[in-house]
Amino acid sequence: MEKSHFFALLSRMKYIRRWGLMRNASAENVAEHTLQVAMFAHGLAVIKNEKFGGNVDPARVAEAALYHDVSEILTGDLPTPVKYDNPYIKDEYKKVEQIANRKLLTMLPEELRGSFEQAFFPDAETARLVKAADKLSAYFKCMEELGAGNGEFRSAAEATRAALLEMGLPEIDFFLSYFGDSFDLTLDELQGETR
Repeated sequence: MEKSHFFALLSRMKYIRRWGLMRNASAENVAEHTLQVAMFAHGLAVIKNEKFGGNVDPARVAEAALYHDVSEILTGDLPTPVKYDNPYIKDEYKKVEQIANRKLLTMLPEELRGSFEQAFFPDAETARLVKAADKLSAYFKCMEELGAGNGEFRSAAEATRAALLEMGLPEIDFFLSYFGDSFDLTLDELQGETR
């Protein structure tokens, strides 16, 4: 059987820096971001089901989130202002991402590809929850940077929050109102300790 570099290549997500056009108080890589997006996506799916009568598979949503940025191994991280500045660029970049995902899938043994394909190319509802989780992760990164005194992220925070609210998903509103304020707390506050 021919050997595959698939997982070794995916492990290189830790070398791809995010927010490349901005000064960062704390650097973030695609692997760190992916973990957070997967947790948020799973949480959003559970919230959707339990609070708003949804019927999505939280495990499938988390799985799609784990692979949502794997194309960046081949494409790099195109900054949001560039990616979304022009509808033509946005559409063409989506095609590039799809090509990169297809190329990565071909690195797997053929009998495994089908199982990964649903994660790489999720259904619309799953993709929408992953996109919401992706935006939540970006928003909390912006808030973390602002909390560290980095005003460079002010307009990104405002635009990202507006984009989140425009999605019109009640699970986002719930997430922000129930969990959002905790991201501003210190470790001692999060643990409920007083000194």
